[in-house]
Amino acid sequence: MQPKPFDGFSMEALDFINEWRLNNDRDWFKPRKSDYDRMIKEPALRFISDLGNKLKLLSRDIEFDLGNNGSLLRIYRDVRFSQDKRPYNPNIRMVFWEGTFKKAENPGFFIKIDQKGAGVFAGMYMFPKELLNVYRNAVINSVLGAELDKAIDDVKKAGTYHIGGKFYKRVPRGYDAAHERAELLMYNGLYAMTTNISVDDVCSADLLDICFQHCVNMRPIQHWIVRLLEK
Repeated sequence: MQPKPFDGFSMEALDFINEWRLNNDRDWFKPRKSDYDRMIKEPALRFISDLGNKLKLLSRDIEFDLGNNGSLLRIYRDVRFSQDKRPYNPNIRMVFWEGTFKKAENPGFFIKIDQKGAGVFAGMYMFPKELLNVYRNAVINSVLGAELDKAIDDVKKAGTYHIGGKFYKRVPRGYDAAHERAELLMYNGLYAMTTNISVDDVCSADLLDICFQHCVNMRPIQHWIVRLLEK
């Protein structure tokens, strides 16, 4: 039997997420775990399967995983070193990655859904320490830096996307503060993002094509990082 295709999240699921956000504790969630599985986990896995297969049209190397701790990210927060002891992430977070490193160490596409709607992110939120200098040297390289400029420009032309990753206030030591791409040297990650997907779209089968088109539009930045890792 063919698995049921993704046909949108229900408004009931988004109401559940909102109530979960307001009652972020185990006593509230535990008796409602089966509701989470039915309303959120099951359609999320259908979405991951359908979008993951579409993304493979962009690159056969884009990966997704329907297993535990795979593309559907854990609902449990790591509170070991946080003053905020709320146990859950009351949202839907999904990731698709490309590269040979561990899942979280590869560039890819990230989708987040909550009671307000959805967002799509492409690239890498934070570079692993060993990649940061590789990135900086690519920024100042005449060929790779020009390719990065074009990738960012292509994304901006494709839609209203925020380019993120700037972290430092100054150009790092050893690099020219007057370089034409000096601002990009202050990034410790590089990604494009949009957060303007409406609740109506989240509750529609169209969400699949909407997210795919955003991934296509933002892929130049994600692909530039993939190529950087391959060098």
